[in-house]
Amino acid sequence: MFKSGFISIIGRANVGKSTLMNKLVGEKIAIMSNKPQTTRNRIQTILTTEDFQAIFIDTPGIHNPKNKLGEYMVKSAQTTLNQVDIILYLVEPEARVGKLDSEIIEKLNTLDSKVFLCINKIDSISKEELVKVIEAYKDKGNFAEVIPISAYEGKNINNLLNCINKYLPEGPKFFPDDMITDQPERQIIAELIREKALHCLDQEIPHGIMIEIDSMKTKGKSNLIEIDATIICERESHKRIIIGTQGQMIKQIGTYARRDIEHLLGSKIYLELWVKIKKNWRESDFLLKNYGYNLKELV
Repeated sequence: MFKSGFISIIGRANVGKSTLMNKLVGEKIAIMSNKPQTTRNRIQTILTTEDFQAIFIDTPGIHNPKNKLGEYMVKSAQTTLNQVDIILYLVEPEARVGKLDSEIIEKLNTLDSKVFLCINKIDSISKEELVKVIEAYKDKGNFAEVIPISAYEGKNINNLLNCINKYLPEGPKFFPDDMITDQPERQIIAELIREKALHCLDQEIPHGIMIEIDSMKTKGKSNLIEIDATIICERESHKRIIIGTQGQMIKQIGTYARRDIEHLLGSKIYLELWVKIKKNWRESDFLLKNYGYNLKELV
């Protein structure tokens, strides 16, 4: 009997959702950083084994939004909840259930989907502390499974996969065996560039940037792929910081991004980065829609 189904990974911002999804499928598809709200869109990845096909949906972190982009991110995360077979609810290893987590659990308790409580980052606490975390959470939600994990180190990931196999319904393969994501190549490349900007830049600036892939073409017989991309920011002061003294910052972002993009494409690339200002784009319905963040499409 072959099984298949959809699994949403949810939780507060910066709990390790993208790290977990990448670990589950064995490839880096979702970008990662230690800054909150790194993930902006729902991202699907596919894991196909001999026994099952699991389609994982990485969602933006649930938080209190401060602009229209934030509203899109939160709604994007919440709208997956009624569309999946299993929900992996990630939490920090803290022996106290905060207000936002309590609100998330309250919502989860109204759903028909099976909910796994995944306590992440267990490599950072002792076994005694872990017991206290489990005690704090276990009676607050209708959890089918409580699974301590370390997404970063890969601890207990096989156990998590076994539990997923246990609860998935019988079903067909929705995607070919060799497919690991339905994300367009250009979108993944844009996100990889944004990830490097998140790593290189400080504080609020990264949250105000967007990456546009202007062109992507293979040059002659060399198979060198030329990519032109633009970093969109909101202020002139941000533009100066992104470019850096004598262009050093944007060069560093490009150097780091090129490595991951070459790994993704399996080919050498030439990456040209530009910077443009579009003031308050995160509050513009028109620009948000152009960049793929359309609240009206979320149902």
